[in-house]
Amino acid sequence: MEPVRLIVLGAGSRGSQYARYAQLHPEAARIVAVAEPRDFQREQLAQQHGLSGDQVVRDWRALAERPRFADGAIIATQDAMHAEPAIALAERGYHILLEKPMAPSAAECRQIVAAVQRAGVIFAVCHVMRYTRYTQALKRLLDAGRVGTIVSMQHLEPVGFWHQAHSFVRGNWRNEALSSPMLLAKSCHDLDWIRYIMGRRCTQVSSFGSLRHFRASERPAGAADRCLECAVEPACPYSAPRFYLGRVRAGLTGWPVDVITTDRSEAGVLAALREGPYGRCVYACDNDVVDHQVVNMQFEDGATAAFTMTAFTRGRGRETHIFGTHGEIFGDGERVEVHDFLSGASETIEAGTGADGSILSGHGGGDDGLMRSFVAALARSDPGQILSGPDETLESHLMVFAAEQARHERRVVDLGDDATDQPRH
Repeated sequence: MEPVRLIVLGAGSRGSQYARYAQLHPEAARIVAVAEPRDFQREQLAQQHGLSGDQVVRDWRALAERPRFADGAIIATQDAMHAEPAIALAERGYHILLEKPMAPSAAECRQIVAAVQRAGVIFAVCHVMRYTRYTQALKRLLDAGRVGTIVSMQHLEPVGFWHQAHSFVRGNWRNEALSSPMLLAKSCHDLDWIRYIMGRRCTQVSSFGSLRHFRASERPAGAADRCLECAVEPACPYSAPRFYLGRVRAGLTGWPVDVITTDRSEAGVLAALREGPYGRCVYACDNDVVDHQVVNMQFEDGATAAFTMTAFTRGRGRETHIFGTHGEIFGDGERVEVHDFLSGASETIEAGTGADGSILSGHGGGDDGLMRSFVAALARSDPGQILSGPDETLESHLMVFAAEQARHERRVVDLGDDATDQPRH
């Protein structure tokens, strides 16, 4: 069988990570073109996959204008740049792997889903948490009735103080107008995962959250606009030099160091911190996304779930408590602990991920699992390989939009047909 042919739109961290699957499994997949406006990222991915000439372009439209020459497309552009290429390439007959979130508005998400359904192409959004060995082990336990019927769930996303500072204070997802709300940019993974684990529709949501800490009013006395010029920096947990230079000196020059500069030497990182956005004081940035948020959900049978996202944690995997009619489960991304009410017995099941579920570890194997399923779906013409079809993916995105509406309007929102068509805030 010939390898599945893929084009890549967006050669940043996520696009390159998904494309890496073809390097590891050349018998299954092959990258045949890349579109990326930034020279370094474009040429780096082209070199990794042996691309040249008209296989390497700056603008994705140059690929979309041609007759279809690949089986599928990996779309990993910025959030606000998803809808147009997804719709255009679906209409060309490309199967689509789309980085989450689908788009920053409910209307655009609906347009994408309508386009892929009209075209009859296979469609997967990169909800990588569904594809981890941990998630599948947990799902098997629940489907087997080990804790009876789920009554409630508590789910924590510990973003981590340094990850918040990197991506959501100094970085690309810091500002709603430039990207999307925090709940969509970071935690649509989690609401989608909660929907998957609950196995039923969400009917109502409420939400509270704010930008509590990373703002000018919290700025320490004497702090400078940049860490390299700041007398307070040695005592600041959000010091950019401590984090980025510390990683370089330890020989860790991949993500997130590769985001801030293409020159990953100590001198290159220092220059980036002196001149670029990642060297700014966390209290003097143009960020406005929340740094903590809770979402309460009710599902169609009366079951409930409570989700907490917070920046103020050490880095670790997500943690979940599931409370059922016959037992209780705790999971942390690597192991699942089951307690049976009838026997009083407890059991610990190791999922064997050896990872914390973060981007640094390929999301606990989820990146590889997603790509394996997408490639298999294309090779076998079998959309059943995808764990979240377009309708369920749209549903979980609408949960996010409803939660944001609830947060801004300070009310409970019903997930009716029109409840989530409000404009973005």
